[in-house]
Parts: sequence; C-alpha cells; structure tokens
Amino acid sequence: MSFELAVLLADRIGVFVFALSGGTAAVRKDMDLFGAIVLALLPAAGGGTLRDLLLGVPVFWLEDPSVLWLAAAGGLVAFAGHRLVEAFKPLIWADALGLSLFAATGAAKAFGLGHGLSIVVVMGTLTAAAGGLLRDTVANREPLLLQEDVYATAAFFGSATYFGLATLGLDERAAFLASAGAAFGLRALAISLKLSLPKPRR
Repeated sequence: MSFELAVLLADRIGVFVFALSGGTAAVRKDMDLFGAIVLALLPAAGGGTLRDLLLGVPVFWLEDPSVLWLAAAGGLVAFAGHRLVEAFKPLIWADALGLSLFAATGAAKAFGLGHGLSIVVVMGTLTAAAGGLLRDTVANREPLLLQEDVYATAAFFGSATYFGLATLGLDERAAFLASAGAAFGLRALAISLKLSLPKPRR
C-alpha cells in the first residue's frame, strides 16, 4: 500500500469516526434523522472546510464528494444504532485516533503549501478540533474543547511535531506518522490519567 493511499484511508477513518460522534450528539439532543446527518457532517468535514478556505485552496470535499457520503453514513449508523454506538467504549479511543489523523493531515497540507510554523500548527489544530466545536455549538451543548483541556492541545502538539520533523528533512511519511503518533499519545495519556492543563485557583 502506497503512503498516499494509507493517508487517504486514515483520513476516511477519521471522517467516519467524527461523523459517529456528531450523529450520537444529535440523538442525545432528540433530533430527527436530518439533524443527525447535519451534525455528523460538521465534525467530519467542518474543520477541513475551514482550513481549505483559509488556505485559499479548493475545499477537499468538492474534489471528493465521497467524503460527504461517508459522513452521512456515519450519521445514519449513529441514528439507527445509537445504543450500540454509545455502548462501544473504544469510541473515545477512535475519536482520539481521528483527532490525531486530522491534525497530521492539516499540518501536512499547510506545510506542503510552504507555510511556516504558526500557520502549520494553526491549520493542523483547526482541522482536528474546529469541526467538533461547530458540532457542539449547533447541538447547544458545552464544547468538548472547554471540557477536555488536552484535546486541541494534543492536535497542537502533533502539528508542531510534523513541522519540526519535516523542517529537519525527515521523509514526509515518517513525519506524518510521528505527528499522528505524538497527538494520539498525548491524548491517550490525558484519557488514561485524566490529565488537564493547569487552571487558576479560586
């Protein structure tokens, strides 16, 4: 399997997992089928859409509409089998995997366009976390970003890792894998050890 195909497959896994999270949020808010599909699309494609608009490149799902169908399928699965989806404990780990893959994808795209550290990190973090922010805002619930401190932080760390390694001349495949691994590793530690960023004492 070529690196490009592996990245594409990883990205599609992230799309489906994030779509499941959106569909599940819709069910919890007692939305209808249309609402489930809309909320599935937001985390699956929202971050990447904002990234491409800001970078001034064609929006990725306009070139590959299958992304939208995959996201809609995730919403349908969550709507029809929400009990099974919510009972699937590893879903939080799948979400962490999607976060890490999206962070690496966003960072790689920005770096490939010749941008520097700040833009690469922002675009990687935006790709991974902005869709979930849109989902939670539309669902009228407290955004996950405000509940899980080491969420966007993990995406930030993974994106910075990509830039550092790619700048040092590391092969793009190794940089991508290291970036996703760094983001996933930090998120996994946060989940396992219930880590959070420091907060002010009141």
